[in-house]
Amino acid sequence: MSMSNILHPSRYHGFGTKPPFFEGWYYKLVSKDQNHKYSIIPGVYLSKDQNKSHCFIQVFNSEADAVNYHRYPIDAFRAERDRFEIRVGPSTFKSDQISLAIDDDLGKVQGSLKFENLNSWPVRFFSPGAMGWFAWVPFMECYHGVVSMDHIIQGTLEINGEILDFSKGMGYIEKDWGKQFPSAWIWGQSNHFDRPGISLMMSVAVIPWLGSSFSGFIIGLLYEGKILRFATYNRSKIDSIRLDDSEVYIEVKNADFRLKIRALRVEGGLLQAPTKVEMGRRIMETLNAKISVRLETIGGEVLYEGTGENAGLETVGDLDRLIEMIG
Repeated sequence: MSMSNILHPSRYHGFGTKPPFFEGWYYKLVSKDQNHKYSIIPGVYLSKDQNKSHCFIQVFNSEADAVNYHRYPIDAFRAERDRFEIRVGPSTFKSDQISLAIDDDLGKVQGSLKFENLNSWPVRFFSPGAMGWFAWVPFMECYHGVVSMDHIIQGTLEINGEILDFSKGMGYIEKDWGKQFPSAWIWGQSNHFDRPGISLMMSVAVIPWLGSSFSGFIIGLLYEGKILRFATYNRSKIDSIRLDDSEVYIEVKNADFRLKIRALRVEGGLLQAPTKVEMGRRIMETLNAKISVRLETIGGEVLYEGTGENAGLETVGDLDRLIEMIG
């Protein structure tokens, strides 16, 4: 595991890695009028079976709950070693821009988008990004990174003949890499609150650990220019978690703040996700959920309360076990 990559979590981590291995970047795109909600997910999958190794771009139109999985041969993937810049076929992806040139039997997506005023998760030596000190552990099943919690989009895309203007829309970028996704998790994200500069991401999952497992979580709230972190690695605690067919409720605290999260569940589209064998797992995701947050001081003073629209939400796997592990 390269120290340089650990301290630059947005970069490609697969150089010299033995399969199984996957890495994927997640670009969330919402137009200014909020009529167009897409996620673009470039990635690579390395399998022990060379026939299953490939790279890909998933295009998720959340308004239609439609996902197209554009598959490319493994040699169509390129990554720079000294910066985050990858290429999947003729398409290019960076932290501050993407250029799409997709044209196959599933559809045609062309155009370029630029991203302004990125809000990156801080990287420090003992806490390099969203993973905290877990980023230094070499045997984790899955790693997570946040490239930008919130930014402005400029540009247009042509998707199957329709011009979609994303200028002055809002975006979010994260990524995952490792051997496979967790057995169960809850993930959510929104940066469409009633005032600019607020963004939430949350991830609660079953984490394998030395032959056993534990429930781990990373929750970040961008508030007044700073990312407030609630995570396993900084001794935060989930005081309450509930889940039913209609909503997810999480109450978490760190040394200074308490955060209450309520996410309304809705149907979505099916993305493809990695196992140790292939990109064969199907997970349901939506960009049409709503996530309400209430930020308080430990003393009970309410600092912010609002509801995020156009929220991404996934609830996957044996969630009863996950909730039971949290206790």
